Amino acid sequence: MSNPLIRRVRAEDRPEWLRMRLLLWPDHTTVDMLAEMNEILAGADQSPVFVVQETTENQLCGFLEGGVRKYADGCETGPVAYIEGWYVDEDMRRQGVGGLLVRGFEAWARQQGFTEVASDTWLDNQESIAAHLSLGYAEMERLVHFAKKL
Repeated sequence: MSNPLIRRVRAEDRPEWLRMRLLLWPDHTTVDMLAEMNEILAGADQSPVFVVQETTENQLCGFLEGGVRKYADGCETGPVAYIEGWYVDEDMRRQGVGGLLVRGFEAWARQQGFTEVASDTWLDNQESIAAHLSLGYAEMERLVHFAKKL
């Protein structure tokens, strides 16, 4: 990709942002996604969203939704800047796009005074695990959740 631009999401990005969110979280409905996106846009200072824009085509190919959590496993401070969602279109992966998004969020976190960033992924998402590790993130623990209907 030539000359990618990392920037904050804008209201006019909704269609492309929604497309990518539905690919990342396919179990959610469009209605729920749009409502959540409107909340995120309204509170952008606490929930920053960064997108990658291909400058030659003016189209989006990735996003990172950040947030703030009171604490995160393995972190010594709190609150903690947290990567809530991170997606790059398949044809753009392994080209540094994901790293640009993460570095953009990390810069935001530093500006806000955070000293740690945390994230998570599914146990079987080897691609995401490898991406996190390649960007200097350390695995803190593995967890299996249980539930039982009564």
